[in-house]
Amino acid sequence: MQPKYKRVLIKLSGEALAGPDGHGLNENVIAKVVDQIEAIKKMGVEIALVIGGGNFWRGRQGKKMDRTTADHMGMLATVMNSLAMMDALEQRGMPTRVQTALIMTSVAEPYILRKALSHFEKGRIVIMACGTGNPYCSTDTAAAQRACEIQADVLMMAKNIDGIYDSDPKLNPAAKKYDHINYIDIIKNGIKAMDATAATMCMENNIPVIAFGLDEPDSIVRVVCGERLGTVIDNNR
Repeated sequence: MQPKYKRVLIKLSGEALAGPDGHGLNENVIAKVVDQIEAIKKMGVEIALVIGGGNFWRGRQGKKMDRTTADHMGMLATVMNSLAMMDALEQRGMPTRVQTALIMTSVAEPYILRKALSHFEKGRIVIMACGTGNPYCSTDTAAAQRACEIQADVLMMAKNIDGIYDSDPKLNPAAKKYDHINYIDIIKNGIKAMDATAATMCMENNIPVIAFGLDEPDSIVRVVCGERLGTVIDNNR
């Protein structure tokens, strides 16, 4: 199999890493992700990861908390997921670096773009944690920003649902799945699968997004190799 993309940023949902329990980390799910990352790395693909923190904490859970404090707690949740993924990858012999937007040099490097690019050149996987480092920003926005900064060929959003729908398929059995949608329609129609800031950033920098289900067999490998899976979001009509 030949990869379609040379450099990818994979946004992993924290909830997807939790598996059926919906909380914490599921070792079987992580092992399957690592299998696929190992496969695409052997193809020569340069890999960056951004991992959400919803399996431990989401800022909106702190309903009575100061929003900035709650969001910073969410950023710390992404570090736990990132360190767990780094450990799993390195146990398979894949050198990995965690870079954080909040400074915590005891456990990870600070996020520096030139250093991240240097890691790619040396064959390392880079996990980018703590979102953008700013409250009021989602990890979708962080993934979009980092994808733009590293000039990724594609932003891959591996979710706990198999694409983007016109309404919540968990609540509406008749929800329609999009095979393709453009950024303008995401923003204009307020489709919640990707926040408007992230969509605008990718639209302005012409980076395609593919949203797909993490639990589909070999979904990461199939997307990297160009198979149509999930929902494609781009500037095309």
